Amino acid sequence: MTVTPELFSATAAKYRNGELYVEGASLEDIADAVGTPVYVYSHEMLKDQYQKLDAALGSLPHQLHYAVKANSTLAVLKAFAELGAGFDIVSGGELSRVLAAGGNPDSVVFSGVGKSVEEIDFALKTGIECFNVESDSELIRISQRAEVLGKVAPIALRINPNVDPKTHPYISTGLKENKFGILQEAALGLYQQADADPNLHVRGVACHIGSQISDPTPLFDALDQLLSLIDQLADRGIQLTDIDLGGGFGVTYQDEASFDIDAWGDRVEERLAPRGLTVSIEPGRFLTANAGVLLTRVEYLKPSGGPAQANESHADEGKNFAIVDAAMNDLLRPSLYQAWHGVLAVQEHSSSDTRCWDLVGPICESGDWLAKNRMLSLAEGDLLAILSAGAYGSSLSSNYNTRNRAAEVMVSGDSFRVVRRRESLQDQLSTEIL
Repeated sequence: MTVTPELFSATAAKYRNGELYVEGASLEDIADAVGTPVYVYSHEMLKDQYQKLDAALGSLPHQLHYAVKANSTLAVLKAFAELGAGFDIVSGGELSRVLAAGGNPDSVVFSGVGKSVEEIDFALKTGIECFNVESDSELIRISQRAEVLGKVAPIALRINPNVDPKTHPYISTGLKENKFGILQEAALGLYQQADADPNLHVRGVACHIGSQISDPTPLFDALDQLLSLIDQLADRGIQLTDIDLGGGFGVTYQDEASFDIDAWGDRVEERLAPRGLTVSIEPGRFLTANAGVLLTRVEYLKPSGGPAQANESHADEGKNFAIVDAAMNDLLRPSLYQAWHGVLAVQEHSSSDTRCWDLVGPICESGDWLAKNRMLSLAEGDLLAILSAGAYGSSLSSNYNTRNRAAEVMVSGDSFRVVRRRESLQDQLSTEIL
């Protein structure tokens, strides 16, 4: 496909006089100051996306719980905390990050299928808003730990509605074949068990069916099941006050239709306004994905006479490889999910020497690629921006091949600051013992 800047209008990176900027900051200047690879985030876009979601739920009593797993950088968490966000966590480590960033513990929901005794105790002592319980065994463990600590644990059951979100199988979470949640048919009995337990306070019901959802229909199919369950519980004298609708709202990476958050919000408000429930959602990708870019430099060009057009069918004719200084340890999504990220030159080229390139990293794996079959005009030393990298970029990064994790930068207006310094080899070795 021919890549044009217009394809990426949803992202934080924009051209000014042939040079790519995030807000008022030159990406070339950032790379010169900080080095590459480096993640760059737009504070303004984080704020704008949050406010869009907040407005979409209108007059409904609601709370946005940012899904920390999408991007757990402290500066990102702080930006959302200052906007009044709650947080969705899946580990004790994420709870520690939320607290370090100034998040309010009584606006934290704790999801995840494998909560340890230590994590449950930490959350109970901290005074979180709610545990989203994912199994009958977990319900028993939370009750036991609450009794030991002299606490009453606030809980909701996370329901697995067996609804197909029509997304990548690795990010589907609401089918019977997925590990998440409690099947609808088991929920009534567990709610009755929890309601009779003096160590537990039953607050609500939760559901999360997947990520990168473009069609809202599966979300409403799941909502219908939650409402049916709420009505059945009410008939048995169990009155819920909260409903957690999860997240998973899709964003535009390539040419996907953007999720119509306003239309979704109108339908949610129509269905829930008469019930007086407090609504929670758990957005992650929607808030951060297009607010971030990953900057990388071309180290080597390795042309092999491949086709001049972006066409996978010509793979037997050879490939042109652009070897960059970012790799799968920095951005795992392409290798893990075959995810597509836009790529733009930070400095626009006027050259007509455009070829079809695969962008690959230095890691010793054939799966180490960031983009395939991209029509680009490249020279060694060029600075490239990998777009839509604000979600599941830095949070999935690793030290594979003993590579240091990338630096991270937050842009606000015309200024930028390093919010995570580049990791050093000394940092990596400091935890090991000979």
